[in-house]
Formats: sequence, C-alpha cells, structure tokens
Amino acid sequence: MPTAQIMKTTVAKLRGHFAYYGVTDNSKSLQSFAYWVTQTLYKWLNRRGKRGCYTWEKITKLLKLYPLPTPRITVNLLSASR
Repeated sequence: MPTAQIMKTTVAKLRGHFAYYGVTDNSKSLQSFAYWVTQTLYKWLNRRGKRGCYTWEKITKLLKLYPLPTPRITVNLLSASR
C-alpha cells in the first residue's frame, strides 16, 4: 500500500477513535493512544523492504505532510447528565 494511502487511512481511523473515545476524563488515554500510533507507524514504515528506512526526521516530515488529528475531548459527560 502506498505511504499516502496508509497515512490517509490512519488519519481517518484516528479521527473516528478520538470522536468515539473523546469523553470527559479520557484525555490521558487519548494522548497515550496518539503516541503509540506514531510509534507503530514508525515501526511498520521501517519494515517495508528496500524502500529505505525511515528516520525520525523523515517521520517528522511525513507527519507535517499528513498531520495526525490531535486528541481532544468532544463530549462532556458531566454537563450532559444534568
């Protein structure tokens, strides 16, 4: 799969994950998930054979080209229950 397709799919999956789990008091878990997604992208993009390895500088450039969504709270459960 081309790198552009991988990044577009990852962005869409992250956006959906953050929308679903972005509830009150879950920001630490969302930050952790975003961190591990970046680490996993780095790992699996480096396993792609003869296409050259990715350094953190190349990953940073790739993330500037295809920025990942920032985790944020989308639903406040405290005010919704009142």
